[in-house]
Amino acid sequence: MSTIQPVIITADQDVLAGFYTKLFGAEEIFRVPAKGPAFYLGLRIGDTDLGLVAKTEAEAAAGAAPRIVLSIGVDDVDETLGRVEALGGSVHGGPDDMPWGQRVAHIKDPDGNPVNLTQPIPAR
Repeated sequence: MSTIQPVIITADQDVLAGFYTKLFGAEEIFRVPAKGPAFYLGLRIGDTDLGLVAKTEAEAAAGAAPRIVLSIGVDDVDETLGRVEALGGSVHGGPDDMPWGQRVAHIKDPDGNPVNLTQPIPAR
């Protein structure tokens, strides 16, 4: 079973967070890092999660970067990653264990849309 979460890449995370908070009543449910400027903000609107990722200075300098990425929760990132290219997609990074408790791999679908494959890292 998979869970799909939209993630928006933004040059001004505070403005975008304010927009979704004031217009739709979004609540912050997750932040990385926990203190200081956030790389990732997790918002909840109703029963749906929305991620906001701060565009890095390198991405800003490189020009237009993707603005939306889908983050799809899968049962096994490594197994799913092994099937991407045979189905017309491409692998762009990972899998890596992230400090926020997820194993993540970066792929693109056959149309070139960025997709993150994620799974929780089991507690040890």
